[in-house]
Amino acid sequence: MLRVRDLAAALDFFVAKLGMRELRRTDHAAGRFTLVFLGTGGDGDSAEIELTHNWDAAEPYATGRFFGHLAFAVDDIYVTCARLRAGGVTIHRPPRDGRMAFVKSPDGHSVELLQRGAALAPAEPWSSLPNIGEW
Repeated sequence: MLRVRDLAAALDFFVAKLGMRELRRTDHAAGRFTLVFLGTGGDGDSAEIELTHNWDAAEPYATGRFFGHLAFAVDDIYVTCARLRAGGVTIHRPPRDGRMAFVKSPDGHSVELLQRGAALAPAEPWSSLPNIGEW
């Protein structure tokens, strides 16, 4: 479960940019929160991420450098990072090795992107880009 302050921004990141699918959503008026469950929609992939949006949260949730993170395998890490960057997502750890990159959700959750299968050959502009901030 990930707490998100701005549900629309979180869904833009996870659904529109990372390609996940909204599986179901429940609003809990008495508790003043919404739960949104996301998945890949892939055959045989039953993993889900639960986003919790507390309606009255006015301040950002305390974050920091998490011990853990979400990780997703992607078919082409360079194409994925280029698409995310074009969509305004900062690539905090570029895929210099053709294998791994890190981005963050709008709420600061660290998301690792891993090349499915063997690493791709190092390629520009990724090989020369520095890390940005913490990931």
